[in-house]
Amino acid sequence: MKQIYTESILLIERLHRRFLDVINTELDRLKIDDINNVQTLILYNISTEQLTIGELTNRGYYLGSNVSYNVKKLVENSYLLQERAPHDKRSTRIRLSEKGLELCKKVDELYQRNVDIAAKEITVEDLNTLNKTLSKLESFWSGYINNIYKVK
Repeated sequence: MKQIYTESILLIERLHRRFLDVINTELDRLKIDDINNVQTLILYNISTEQLTIGELTNRGYYLGSNVSYNVKKLVENSYLLQERAPHDKRSTRIRLSEKGLELCKKVDELYQRNVDIAAKEITVEDLNTLNKTLSKLESFWSGYINNIYKVK
């Protein structure tokens, strides 16, 4: 079990890096050089929502310090619009600009191309099983972090 568990962790890590490579390849193909792969995924995850940086961080996709830096870069490169929240002037809200929405559309097209190609080898059942297993692992790790599982 330990060997398979360790192999799974390494595979998850490699898959994440490989997917970032997929995003990089698409950015290169589109000749977009003012944004990186992580920033592109941040945009895609914001999509049509309007969020605070804290809400973006709380989603758990990004490390806190990196979110602030990446949001700053995305604003500087006109992918995000940052505005003061009307009800709390200390808080700022972010949303995608037209440029950001256009890139998200291109990423969505990439996802669809990937799905069309992957469907020849990977079934919906395969992905459902994978997602259930990954969710169980995430739940286990969250429980471990929150001290549900006592270390002897």
